[in-house]
Amino acid sequence: MSFAAVDIIRAKRDGQRLTAGQIAWIVDAYTRGTVAEEQMAALAMAIFLRGLDAEETAVWTGAMIDSGDRLTLEVARPTVDKHSTGGVGDKITLPLAPLVATCGAAVPQLSGRGLGHTGGTLDKLESIPGWRAELSAAEITRQLGEVGAVVCAATEGLAPADRKLYALRDVTGTVESIPLIASSIMSKKLAEGASGLVLDVKTGSGAFMKTRARARELARILVEIGAAHGVATTAVLTAMDTPLGRAVGNAVEVAEAVEVLRGGGPPDVVALTCALAGEMLALAGLSTVDPAAVLASGQAYETWCRMIRAQGGDPGAPLPAPRHVHVVKADRDGVLATLDAYAVGVAAWRLGAGRARRGDGIQHAAGILCHAKPGEVVASGQPLLELHTDTPDAVPAALDALESAFTIADPGEARMAGDDSVIIDILRS
Repeated sequence: MSFAAVDIIRAKRDGQRLTAGQIAWIVDAYTRGTVAEEQMAALAMAIFLRGLDAEETAVWTGAMIDSGDRLTLEVARPTVDKHSTGGVGDKITLPLAPLVATCGAAVPQLSGRGLGHTGGTLDKLESIPGWRAELSAAEITRQLGEVGAVVCAATEGLAPADRKLYALRDVTGTVESIPLIASSIMSKKLAEGASGLVLDVKTGSGAFMKTRARARELARILVEIGAAHGVATTAVLTAMDTPLGRAVGNAVEVAEAVEVLRGGGPPDVVALTCALAGEMLALAGLSTVDPAAVLASGQAYETWCRMIRAQGGDPGAPLPAPRHVHVVKADRDGVLATLDAYAVGVAAWRLGAGRARRGDGIQHAAGILCHAKPGEVVASGQPLLELHTDTPDAVPAALDALESAFTIADPGEARMAGDDSVIIDILRS
């Protein structure tokens, strides 16, 4: 059945529901190039303003999945995946994938690159000498069978409509549309073929969803889409007002993830890793396994080493070191009251850890180490933040971003350290 693009645009502009036929046709026609960019831009804006209901969003997601291939994961283990909506210092995928694999599930983690103040999992892993992100579908399946976990780039054939539409939304002011965000995330994840999916939906200054209300709405829609497509889905709402862990960047986050896998690391990273692992294992039918005990045993580190070697990397090789280090020190005694995730993310980006446009290069050694976190006692002259970069000229711009990033208060005016939980709520299908 054929439709006229302008009729579909008018229908959504006027607040009408789009039919399954209209959605399937326009997503397919746009992917093939028979619907013009300006027409899809107009429809994206109409959706931004008028929205999509739950049924429309599920159908839109299915149409984007149908625009390309689906992975067929023929492995003996139950398959379960995880996705984060993006944050600052969010290296959770790195310890999580080998941990869940060690516990008995198969984790096909197709990840992306960073843009702006949020980091990308592939950028972090590419700081490991020799590691490669690009794998074929056959290589993904083989590694899942042999190792139990793979973290790699999405294959070109998965949800091509999403790649094209995402680029359009980026230049038309429609990125913030929750139905389009949800369908973008879920089209790629459902095309991977995992039987279960856990979503880490972040909220706060360092997240794309700044308010809990919008983050909760996105989480609800993601769970509804998963259920509509027959995939058991859980969304975990987590706080992203403060950087996660103490490392923000690329190589520095890999080093911190390895600490966690060896039984150490920051308590908030350990707690969130184990919580998400528990949700993934529950969806995989392995809820009797205790991920915290497995992590503490060091077995997951061995899986990490096998996973890195399987993709050409050397887990024992030294990580890139920065050519220049600048230390930001406390100017008074007290308690660190705040450390703004967004400001730290922007500073790391300006140091070279991130990119302004897709395709830009990055510095693998760039990043920030947080020597103090909110609730911790600090002394005048004590290092608070350690800035890493290969380009010293980038430091002034990073310091500008950090100008109001933290506050130091008197002990009686700030909360003390102790609560490492970042989980706000959990929504299950």
